[in-house]
Amino acid sequence: MNIVDSFANVARFIDIRRDIHAHPELGFEEHRTSEKVAQLLAEWGIEVHRGIAGTGLVGVLRKGTSTRTIGLRADMDALPLHEANEFPHKSTHAGRMHACGHDGHTTMLLAAAWHLSQQGPHDFDGTVHFIFQPAEEMGKAGAKKMIQDGLFDRFPCDAVFALHNFPVGEVGRFALNEGALMASSNTYKVTMRGRGTHASMPHTGIDPVAAVVTLAQQLQTIVPRTIASTERALLAVTQLQGSDAPNVIPDLATVGGTVRTFSIDALDKIEERLRTVAKGVAEAHGCTAEVSFIRASPPVVNHKDEARFAASVMREVVGADMVTDDWPAVMGAEDFAHMLMVRPGCYAFLGNGDGDHRMDGHGPGPCIIHNTSFDFNDDIIPIGASYFVKLAQRWLAVGA
Repeated sequence: MNIVDSFANVARFIDIRRDIHAHPELGFEEHRTSEKVAQLLAEWGIEVHRGIAGTGLVGVLRKGTSTRTIGLRADMDALPLHEANEFPHKSTHAGRMHACGHDGHTTMLLAAAWHLSQQGPHDFDGTVHFIFQPAEEMGKAGAKKMIQDGLFDRFPCDAVFALHNFPVGEVGRFALNEGALMASSNTYKVTMRGRGTHASMPHTGIDPVAAVVTLAQQLQTIVPRTIASTERALLAVTQLQGSDAPNVIPDLATVGGTVRTFSIDALDKIEERLRTVAKGVAEAHGCTAEVSFIRASPPVVNHKDEARFAASVMREVVGADMVTDDWPAVMGAEDFAHMLMVRPGCYAFLGNGDGDHRMDGHGPGPCIIHNTSFDFNDDIIPIGASYFVKLAQRWLAVGA
């Protein structure tokens, strides 16, 4: 591996990561984390801009005279989970934990910012924007809100790049592709309205539960009958709600779930068909249907040139045999997609391992993201940080 020399001893950054892990904060509540990041950036002489989408911030580092720019992004928020681990840096807040590794993402970008700030004036020629984003989780769309708050107007980026730890094989393996890497994330809820009555006299009412049961079955047919078999998409029914009492036919019942696609076109088709089917089922049962369809995040679609550039940097850091540049798209979602819709760039995965790195006292579950036994692997801090450093140095190469 070609790790940046200054990361040979990363003890300081391991301490930072574990401190952030011990103090998790939910989306748009990352006050302590944001303050810690801002203080460190300022300590290193990096210009700090706070209050972007609330707790978001951007560090700006300029060298030379070029107008070229690059954006490097990390997410800061935690998840509403109760941590099962019992090691010393476990969460100090019940019901909150860094179960997705955002503590590590923040630390890797901080390490890269520190290194680049300590180098000479001719290390690169241009501007690096270190983007620390709030509220990536739970559909809160922190990336979208940063953009709406003027992120790219105030801090122009010729391209943006981000990393996420992931179980992709060996520790330190990079995985990406040149197109759709992650799916769109969307939720739907259909409310069927009928007329309630006693369950022993169904003929005196209009039963919305029967309509919901029928609709739930029909929803399962939408993807295969709407989307070409050569394209992946998913519609899952995960919620059914009727009466709170066994002998009551309620006035209304609901069915809901999630929709995942790798293109906006497929998403449009599924939403349109869902609304049509819901209306038809409602009419057949004498009910009315109200459809809520929320598009939380678009698909993560890498830009070809930037993905190829990123892959070349990855190979420089870890070697060609540790870079998979044709990784199959996954059904998980990421709101970095909003940034890729308005700026070219690349999103990639970095292998976190199988959990062997965890300290004594870890929980019984697997070391998989969004699991209460998860912990970020500190061994990949220098790898991810080196990638960010070399991205900036090559994108803003002197004399380019």
